[in-house]
Amino acid sequence: MDEYTSTVRVWELSCPRLPAEVGRARRWTRDILHDSPCADDAALIVTELGANAVTHTTGPAFRVTITRAAEAVTLTVTDTGATTTHPRITHPDEEATHGRGLAIVTVLAAALDIHHDGHGHTVTAHLPASAPQPTTRETQPC
Repeated sequence: MDEYTSTVRVWELSCPRLPAEVGRARRWTRDILHDSPCADDAALIVTELGANAVTHTTGPAFRVTITRAAEAVTLTVTDTGATTTHPRITHPDEEATHGRGLAIVTVLAAALDIHHDGHGHTVTAHLPASAPQPTTRETQPC
Protein backbone atom coordinates (compact mmCIF):
# COMPACT_ATOMS: atom_id res chain seq x y z
CA MET A 1 0.00 0.00 0.00
CA ASP A 2 2.97 2.38 0.47
CA GLU A 3 3.33 2.89 -3.25
CA TYR A 4 -0.02 4.70 -3.23
CA THR A 5 0.91 7.09 -0.46
CA SER A 6 2.42 10.37 -1.56
CA THR A 7 4.76 12.36 0.62
CA VAL A 8 4.29 15.42 -1.57
CA ARG A 9 1.66 17.93 -0.49
CA VAL A 10 0.35 20.76 -2.66
CA TRP A 11 -1.59 23.88 -1.70
CA GLU A 12 -2.97 26.54 -4.02
CA LEU A 13 -4.34 30.01 -3.34
CA SER A 14 -6.03 32.22 -5.94
CA CYS A 15 -5.96 35.95 -5.26
CA PRO A 16 -7.54 38.92 -6.98
CA ARG A 17 -4.90 41.30 -8.34
CA LEU A 18 -5.07 43.68 -5.38
CA PRO A 19 -2.11 44.89 -3.30
CA ALA A 20 -3.71 43.68 -0.04
CA GLU A 21 -3.77 40.14 -1.42
CA VAL A 22 0.03 40.01 -1.39
CA GLY A 23 -0.07 40.19 2.41
CA ARG A 24 -2.72 37.47 2.53
CA ALA A 25 -0.54 35.23 0.34
CA ARG A 26 2.44 35.88 2.65
CA ARG A 27 0.45 34.96 5.79
CA TRP A 28 -0.97 31.86 4.06
CA THR A 29 2.57 30.77 3.13
CA ARG A 30 3.78 31.21 6.72
CA ASP A 31 0.79 29.23 8.01
CA ILE A 32 1.50 26.31 5.71
CA LEU A 33 5.26 26.28 6.33
CA HIS A 34 5.14 27.22 10.04
CA ASP A 35 7.24 24.18 11.01
CA SER A 36 9.78 24.53 8.20
CA PRO A 37 13.17 26.24 8.59
CA CYS A 38 12.57 28.00 5.26
CA ALA A 39 9.20 29.55 6.22
CA ASP A 40 10.54 33.11 6.44
CA ASP A 41 12.42 32.88 3.15
CA ALA A 42 9.36 31.36 1.48
CA ALA A 43 7.14 34.15 2.80
CA LEU A 44 9.53 36.79 1.45
CA ILE A 45 9.68 35.06 -1.94
CA VAL A 46 5.88 34.89 -2.18
CA THR A 47 5.71 38.56 -1.21
CA GLU A 48 8.15 39.59 -3.94
CA LEU A 49 6.58 37.42 -6.65
CA GLY A 50 3.04 38.37 -5.66
CA ALA A 51 3.93 42.07 -5.68
CA ASN A 52 5.38 41.65 -9.18
CA ALA A 53 2.17 39.99 -10.35
CA VAL A 54 0.07 42.82 -8.94
CA THR A 55 2.35 45.62 -10.14
CA HIS A 56 3.48 44.52 -13.58
CA THR A 57 0.49 42.77 -15.17
CA THR A 58 -3.07 43.61 -16.14
CA GLY A 59 -4.81 40.33 -15.35
CA PRO A 60 -7.55 40.04 -12.76
CA ALA A 61 -5.76 37.55 -10.51
CA PHE A 62 -2.62 35.69 -9.51
CA ARG A 63 -2.17 32.20 -8.10
CA VAL A 64 0.30 30.92 -5.51
CA THR A 65 1.15 27.22 -5.36
CA ILE A 66 3.22 25.63 -2.62
CA THR A 67 4.56 22.13 -3.14
CA ARG A 68 6.15 20.54 -0.10
CA ALA A 69 8.14 17.32 -0.18
CA ALA A 70 10.63 15.85 2.27
CA GLU A 71 13.58 17.30 0.38
CA ALA A 72 12.26 20.59 -1.03
CA VAL A 73 9.67 23.33 -1.02
CA THR A 74 8.62 24.79 -4.36
CA LEU A 75 6.84 28.15 -4.59
CA THR A 76 5.11 29.11 -7.81
CA VAL A 77 3.37 32.39 -8.58
CA THR A 78 1.40 32.64 -11.81
CA ASP A 79 -0.28 35.79 -13.07
CA THR A 80 -3.05 35.82 -15.62
CA GLY A 81 -2.33 39.13 -17.24
CA ALA A 82 -0.83 40.47 -20.35
CA THR A 83 2.10 42.83 -20.28
CA THR A 84 4.77 44.00 -22.65
CA THR A 85 7.50 43.12 -20.14
CA HIS A 86 8.68 39.80 -18.75
CA PRO A 87 10.05 38.97 -15.31
CA ARG A 88 13.81 39.39 -15.33
CA ILE A 89 16.60 40.17 -12.93
CA THR A 90 17.69 43.78 -13.15
CA HIS A 91 20.46 45.82 -11.56
CA PRO A 92 18.94 49.19 -10.68
CA ASP A 93 21.05 52.07 -9.45
CA GLU A 94 21.18 52.92 -5.76
CA GLU A 95 18.43 55.55 -5.99
CA ALA A 96 15.87 53.33 -7.74
CA THR A 97 12.82 52.34 -5.70
CA HIS A 98 11.97 49.23 -7.76
CA GLY A 99 13.73 46.44 -9.60
CA ARG A 100 15.35 44.35 -6.87
CA GLY A 101 12.65 41.72 -6.22
CA LEU A 102 13.84 38.91 -8.47
CA ALA A 103 17.44 39.54 -7.43
CA ILE A 104 16.39 39.02 -3.80
CA VAL A 105 14.55 35.83 -4.78
CA THR A 106 17.64 34.44 -6.52
CA VAL A 107 19.67 34.92 -3.33
CA LEU A 108 17.08 33.08 -1.23
CA ALA A 109 16.21 30.27 -3.65
CA ALA A 110 18.34 27.31 -4.68
CA ALA A 111 16.93 27.69 -8.21
CA LEU A 112 14.57 30.02 -10.06
CA ASP A 113 12.55 29.27 -13.21
CA ILE A 114 10.74 31.95 -15.23
CA HIS A 115 8.22 31.08 -17.95
CA HIS A 116 5.91 33.31 -19.93
CA ASP A 117 3.41 32.90 -22.72
CA GLY A 118 0.49 34.85 -24.13
CA HIS A 119 -1.58 34.08 -21.02
CA GLY A 120 0.76 35.32 -18.32
CA HIS A 121 3.93 34.55 -16.40
CA THR A 122 4.95 31.80 -14.02
CA VAL A 123 7.88 32.19 -11.66
CA THR A 124 8.96 29.17 -9.61
CA ALA A 125 11.44 29.25 -6.75
CA HIS A 126 12.93 26.07 -5.30
CA LEU A 127 14.06 25.91 -1.67
CA PRO A 128 15.66 23.02 0.18
CA ALA A 129 13.30 21.78 2.91
CA SER A 130 16.08 21.84 5.49
CA ALA A 131 18.48 24.61 6.31
CA PRO A 132 21.44 24.74 3.93
CA GLN A 133 25.03 24.46 5.03
CA PRO A 134 26.38 27.78 6.34
CA THR A 135 27.43 30.18 3.60
CA THR A 136 27.40 33.96 3.49
CA ARG A 137 24.07 33.91 5.33
CA GLU A 138 25.37 32.01 8.36
CA THR A 139 23.14 33.66 10.94
CA GLN A 140 19.87 33.14 9.06
CA PRO A 141 17.90 29.91 8.42
CA CYS A 142 17.36 28.60 4.91
